[in-house]
Amino acid sequence: MINIRKAGDRGHFDHGWLNTYHTFSFADYHDPAHMGFRSLRVINEDRVHPGEGFGMHPHRDMEIITYILEGELTHKDSMGNGSVIAVGDLQRMTAGTGILHSEFNDSKREIVHLLQIWILPDRKGLTPDYEQKAFAEKDKIDNFCLLASPDGRDGSLTIHQDAFLHGAVVFPGINLIYDLEPTRHAWIQVARGIIEVNGTELNAGDGASVTEESEIRITGREKAEILLFDLA
Repeated sequence: MINIRKAGDRGHFDHGWLNTYHTFSFADYHDPAHMGFRSLRVINEDRVHPGEGFGMHPHRDMEIITYILEGELTHKDSMGNGSVIAVGDLQRMTAGTGILHSEFNDSKREIVHLLQIWILPDRKGLTPDYEQKAFAEKDKIDNFCLLASPDGRDGSLTIHQDAFLHGAVVFPGINLIYDLEPTRHAWIQVARGIIEVNGTELNAGDGASVTEESEIRITGREKAEILLFDLA
């Protein structure tokens, strides 16, 4: 069974400095029918204007993942980390017992386009932690590249949940097959481009939950970039 979450049905706020779309309920957007999927709690598609950003603010008991699609974001946190997150980078923060962090677009000209993802951890009270890695596009082309996993296997980032995050870049006419175990569930998020999922078309910004399907067939309709979450 595949349930589509269309891009145009998401929560949307244009704050001037930030243009944001919420796949699931977040902040001032509340929809009881869309509170998350399994352990996946937030997918926000953000565009941050030049010279703007998220000031220092707190989080706790959440796995926070940032995936950059365009531009660069400057990160600082209360653990002493400071970095620049660029296109293709994946950042993971374990908020655990509590962190403060800021994310800022230092460019004077370029918008930063990113996906911010929250996954519920498998337990509360974890020690705050930070991890960042670049994943080359060539490793995602017509391939499910493992970006994050519970044990950091195959060079992926480590998340504290029974969840596996894959990234793929799919070209027109290419079919990718993902075998989904009977007890597992999947969420597919289209970052850009057009695909079909088991014959159903998804466009940029669309998402889909997949349950009770043994095989997920991704077909490229135009060059597309997707994230696939394999969830308990």
